Amino acid sequence: MRNPDSKLLNRANVVEVISSWKQQGLRIVFTNGCFDILHEGHVRYLNEASRLGDRLLIGLNGDASVTRLKGPERPINPQESRAYVLAGLECVDAVILFDEDTPLQLIQLLEPEVLVKGGDWAVQQIVGSEFVIQKGGQVFSLPFYNGFSTSSIEAKIKNKS
Repeated sequence: MRNPDSKLLNRANVVEVISSWKQQGLRIVFTNGCFDILHEGHVRYLNEASRLGDRLLIGLNGDASVTRLKGPERPINPQESRAYVLAGLECVDAVILFDEDTPLQLIQLLEPEVLVKGGDWAVQQIVGSEFVIQKGGQVFSLPFYNGFSTSSIEAKIKNKS
């Protein structure tokens, strides 16, 4: 397994890495999310997503983005920690942070062949789906695993304290 640090990309090197993969004929799968408290549903979903191509790239919402989307008490874990945990998964090939509310700019920059979200998103609702389809790519909404959510874990922890 590669060192997780080697999987952490930034805006300066992400284009180079993705271009290299594409030159090798590798199919890039992109997904995104906050991944605040990693749980079984996330891991199942990421493993499924990775099987849709050759390299799985995760666009990770930065701390400011998570706070805007989820509220002032989130994220629970800082972006560097969330990125490192994701990069430690064997199915994940790269992680890049983004601070916008959506990953649309990142998707347009990287032009992945496959765009994936969890089943709580219809394909038409997935940010970047129209762009990826216009470029000849595919968009998938993978099955949602009931019973697993960061919000439910957070609530359980709060109720125990």
